[in-house]
Amino acid sequence: MSVVTKPDQAPAPVETVTLTIDGIEVTVPKGTLAIRAAETVGIAIPRFCDHPLLDPQGACRQCMVEIPDMGNGRGFPKPQASCTIEVAPGMKIQTQRTSEVAAKAQRGMLELLLINHPLDCPICDKGGECPLQNQAMSNGGGSSRYEGVKRTYPKPVPISAQILLDRERCVLCARCTRFSEQIAGDPFIALVERGALQQVGRYADHPYDSYFSGNVVQICPVGALTSAAYRFQSRPFDLVSTEVTCEHCAAGCQLRTDHRHGVVRRRLAGEAPAINEEWNCDKGRFAFVSARGDDRLRTPLIRENGELRAASWPEAIDAAVAGLTAAGKKVGVLTGGRLTLEDSYGYAKFARAVLGTNNVDFRTRPVGEGEAAFLVHQVAGRTFGDGLTYSDLENAKRVFLVGFEPEEESPIVFLRLRKAVRKKGQSVTAVAPFLSSGNAKLKATLVPTLPGAEAEAVAGLTLSAGDVILVGERAALAPGALTAVVEAADAADARFAWVPRRAGDRGAIEAGCLPSLLPGARPVTDVAARVDVATAWGLESLPPLEGLEAPAMLAAAADGDLAALVVAGVELSDFADAQAARAAVEKVGFVVSLECRRSEVTEAADVVFPVALIEEHAGTYLNWEHRPGRVNTVIKQLNAPMTDLRVLAALADAMGTPLGFRTAAQALAEFTELGTWDQPIKPEVGTRTRGRAAKKAKPAVAETVKLATWRMLLDGGRGQDGEEALAATAKPTVARLSPAQAAAVGVSTGDSVVVTSPAGWYELAVEVTASMIDGAVWVPTNSPGTPIGELGVVHGDDVVLSVGGAQ
Repeated sequence: MSVVTKPDQAPAPVETVTLTIDGIEVTVPKGTLAIRAAETVGIAIPRFCDHPLLDPQGACRQCMVEIPDMGNGRGFPKPQASCTIEVAPGMKIQTQRTSEVAAKAQRGMLELLLINHPLDCPICDKGGECPLQNQAMSNGGGSSRYEGVKRTYPKPVPISAQILLDRERCVLCARCTRFSEQIAGDPFIALVERGALQQVGRYADHPYDSYFSGNVVQICPVGALTSAAYRFQSRPFDLVSTEVTCEHCAAGCQLRTDHRHGVVRRRLAGEAPAINEEWNCDKGRFAFVSARGDDRLRTPLIRENGELRAASWPEAIDAAVAGLTAAGKKVGVLTGGRLTLEDSYGYAKFARAVLGTNNVDFRTRPVGEGEAAFLVHQVAGRTFGDGLTYSDLENAKRVFLVGFEPEEESPIVFLRLRKAVRKKGQSVTAVAPFLSSGNAKLKATLVPTLPGAEAEAVAGLTLSAGDVILVGERAALAPGALTAVVEAADAADARFAWVPRRAGDRGAIEAGCLPSLLPGARPVTDVAARVDVATAWGLESLPPLEGLEAPAMLAAAADGDLAALVVAGVELSDFADAQAARAAVEKVGFVVSLECRRSEVTEAADVVFPVALIEEHAGTYLNWEHRPGRVNTVIKQLNAPMTDLRVLAALADAMGTPLGFRTAAQALAEFTELGTWDQPIKPEVGTRTRGRAAKKAKPAVAETVKLATWRMLLDGGRGQDGEEALAATAKPTVARLSPAQAAAVGVSTGDSVVVTSPAGWYELAVEVTASMIDGAVWVPTNSPGTPIGELGVVHGDDVVLSVGGAQ
């Protein structure tokens, strides 16, 4: 398809400036800093405080240059910091390469910085990758003239449970404080005192509990800030680095994973300007040790006389094949968010080609009516570039959030929106029950919405062409909300994007892990689509009827209509009704579990296969943009653990229908060759998503209110197990009430309130929130002590409030 650019759409010409740096003529855009202009011609000026993603500060004075001509025939009498000087036409700049004045100024600054800097490089975490080390060697003097006693402080000082400060190493570059204020929006640390006493400090009553605090460790140029997780763990030159894609959410962050002696030691944010720039969240940085405990599965298990026992691989495969064969086509396949695109494709093919069923669903979480149809018609089949990207988000004038909390559910989306709000004046509007702390950092306008009434709120929005709507998976729980988003976007020529919470969800859709969708966005009910896939797979036919969704599978398992379940990467507490999910897994005749560590599913399973961790195998994640992100093998072993694909291939071979691939590369090649369905999928008449029509939520009476709930970034999820310092920075678990609702119940901030459903109750501390809508209570979905799935209710359901202690 050709793109025609209209005259009025032509990009505005960029005004440029021509100057001379070290005798080299340079032309750069107007407003470019001198230090950046030098970089364009390969001239590196030493610096500590300068960072391309932070506002200029001029704090360290290390980047001094001589400017004999400002472009007007006059020069600066003294060296200037090149990180704060904008270039001008005709300007002449001399760096340390051609000017002894500049070189002497830089040597002097380094000598001053090193006066009180401790000589602890051999034990410093930054040693070997330290800008101060490097620049002292390349730009500093060969010896020190200082003979006094160096200043010392007690160390380390914990500015949070996760981040530790060695004050004597600090060179006061202000990178950490600028990042916290400008990028993350968490100004909980600052430079305090003055002169020789100046240091990084925090608020006495407010630790540095930011979701992005790990970034300050990475950008600190001297090792003054270290993490509790990595401190004294390794030397940088002993580490082997591998580029990976984060598995914790659908943002698609590119990371650098460092390992030593076969053990992952740390993770750092990778440089991916189009995705996460140079940042990542603390969950992606620190939460990688969950499977190192005693519950790691290392050998197959089979159930014998009611107890699980260790078994050989052939014995376990034979037991699984016997159970699945006996179940016939009365089998369901439930997959979780840890699976890569290749893994999901393997499960989708295994379900259809080997088990002969379309009962496969990745949505092992609360599922809304009409959600599957929305995913089929509005999400599946897109490729990167078809829809919204991070760049589009950053450049949009207005962004609307529906059923989506960026800071909690996709932190890098949050950072990109915050950047747009700060730098470009972007307007953000949140359709939510209250203004969360994350949305407050985006200066968002709140559209107070009772849980379940999102469709009405969306219908009342005033949209314009070019506006962007970000809709989260939680919106599917509100009747008609997905339909309302699509119709509102179409009517205003706006755009929308579905942002799931889990890393593997986008790939699972394309791979066909939906009961109504074959791989490559092919509808199950389309004869031509089935023939296309069957031919590619070498089969005579595929099952023609849509399968059961995840909740229906569990209900059928509990009723005996399903005889077996194949479960991979699923936590039963994630379902809308966790107790019902447990009952279903316990009642079904046969369960096969493929898992990394013991779980509720493995304890109820008849056959358990241990599979590789994310760092032990390769694959691909598709992020919310539909952008592929490579998962490279970090830990390479001779006797590598079996992957999901290898286990499925072994089962398929034993059942007489080979899967056709055993590795991620082979699975991806087959999936790519199959391609995307090129025929339009027609939605049903009268609706685009088969969702229920929008209706008003019932008004709350007495203490019966609507439940608002979503997951926090740091919660009770098992993927964060083993990292106590990270868990200590999680937000407190509270129940949020409006002032009027709190008064009606008879509680205030600090009191306790009981939230009751037909299935049970929780008692939580109250936090009265001024922006909270009346008639609702907000409770985190899966924070420690409040797995909402145990109450059998979801966002928008009715719950009853009462004063704590009265239950």
